[in-house]
Amino acid sequence: MSDDNHDNASPSPASGGDFIREIIDEDLASGKHSGTVTRFPPEPNGYLHIGHAKSICLNFGIAGEYGGRCHLRLDDTNPAKEDQEYVDSIQEDVRWLGFDWGEHCYFSSDYFDQLHDWAVHLINTGKAYVDDQTPEEIRKNRGNLTEPGVESPFRERSPEENLAQFEKMRAGEFADGEKVLRAKIDMAHANLNLRDPVLYRVLHASHHRTGDKWCIYPMYDFTHGQSDAIEHITHSLCTLEFENHRPLYDWFLDNLPVPSRPRQIEFARLKLNYTVISKRKLLTLVEEGHVNGWDDPRMPTLSGLRRRGYPAEAIRDFCATIGITKFNSTNDIALLENAVREVLNRDATRRMAVIDPLKVVITNYPEDQVEEMDAVNHPGDESAGIRKVPFCRELYIEREDFFEAPPKKFFRLAPGREVRFRAAYWLKCNEVIKDDAGQITELRCTYDPETRGGKNPPDGRKVKGTIHWVSARHAIDAEVRLYDRLFDHQNPDSRKRNYLDHLNPDSLDVRQDCKLEPALADAAPGEPIQFERLGYFCVDADSTPDAPVFNRTVALRDSWSRRQQ
Repeated sequence: MSDDNHDNASPSPASGGDFIREIIDEDLASGKHSGTVTRFPPEPNGYLHIGHAKSICLNFGIAGEYGGRCHLRLDDTNPAKEDQEYVDSIQEDVRWLGFDWGEHCYFSSDYFDQLHDWAVHLINTGKAYVDDQTPEEIRKNRGNLTEPGVESPFRERSPEENLAQFEKMRAGEFADGEKVLRAKIDMAHANLNLRDPVLYRVLHASHHRTGDKWCIYPMYDFTHGQSDAIEHITHSLCTLEFENHRPLYDWFLDNLPVPSRPRQIEFARLKLNYTVISKRKLLTLVEEGHVNGWDDPRMPTLSGLRRRGYPAEAIRDFCATIGITKFNSTNDIALLENAVREVLNRDATRRMAVIDPLKVVITNYPEDQVEEMDAVNHPGDESAGIRKVPFCRELYIEREDFFEAPPKKFFRLAPGREVRFRAAYWLKCNEVIKDDAGQITELRCTYDPETRGGKNPPDGRKVKGTIHWVSARHAIDAEVRLYDRLFDHQNPDSRKRNYLDHLNPDSLDVRQDCKLEPALADAAPGEPIQFERLGYFCVDADSTPDAPVFNRTVALRDSWSRRQQ
């Protein structure tokens, strides 16, 4: 049995279904491990995005299935790009997605002293040396896939000289980039990662946790595997770009006195069309003002998706649907949007809102009368009950629900045509009022009092159309933001053009002076709402009681695919 210590005494078997779980099953059955410990190790240099969600769900999901634990580890080895803001956002996003690391939140900086001691160990055993070459020289002399690298002229320094140079690096006696510590492996190795990789670099930068204690910082490759070993991680799950780094991961474990032996396993990362998930590119979008911050609802960041109204459950469902493979592929963003619709269709309260209002005056309705109509809160959930919706002489409908010269199969309101107003009455359009420019400003209609609640009239006549509405006297004025895909090309990362050239100019449509039914005054942040016939919406962070703002999470149907045909 393994000597690793775990929170669980008897791990529960997982349901299987992918190669990672098969490996874990084999390790548990053979006694290699007595439990399962995974980790999610983001670098706090930006906000988490949808790609991270797959790793979060996998690592925390496996730990939960096997009765183990998953650590949250912040890989904070580059103080020049990291910030406490990112640490806080990462923790918030993981919790929002539905996972909890308990007491197991760690930082790579927790291990800086140990990593330094292990660097000294490599120096003393003749397996690391201080190199005086410039970064450009190191890069040039590394070679390529067809040519071996060139050994550094400083490679054969004695352990004593290397140790003295390394301690001077730590003491701050050298400028940034002046010297590095490298592993002494094989400059002719077929795997470029084993051609004397850099372990430490000089970097005079204050760290968000350790302050100015250090002016040398370990590289990711020298930190990752050793941190896993310190934390007794059993299975270190990484995306495929780290596959070529695995021999180096193992080399460090083989050549250092680590307390445990984790195993790195690679899987395909999550990639979506019409999306970029490079942190560098997302940062550019933010810094150049193409979006309004990391949590802009058009961004693929988890904070942006949350602000847009995406349910965490839908993201988890999507990650489960696409599964775990060893082959990179691009997933259709429509799959994610459909997962969102499925959850919201079940959970969203129904309300009426008009985002492009056209006034309707009911000429045969009493001017001072107000009725309260019964409207269901959710047609698929009787327990959601009903609400009272005020109805009066003047209403608002969507401008697109009226057509003066209706085409075939247009079943909404038109001159001389009668339609059902949801949960209210049947109305017939009798007159169209226009301004001097010929724009329609008002419709004058009559109602049938025998159709209250939308029921069929006694004479048996029928209508084909039902539209939503809002009482003009009781409407709440609001701003509604309609979001579309941030990029108008399915592969904005294509090398043929810069990804910024593919920004969708119609990704945000802000509608002012929208009319909402009074019940929406009580909408809470995070509450899923369906604006009937329009889509799913939520209250935005910019909203105030006096100036409400709603974001469209997703349309009721995938209109984008039809537009691209």
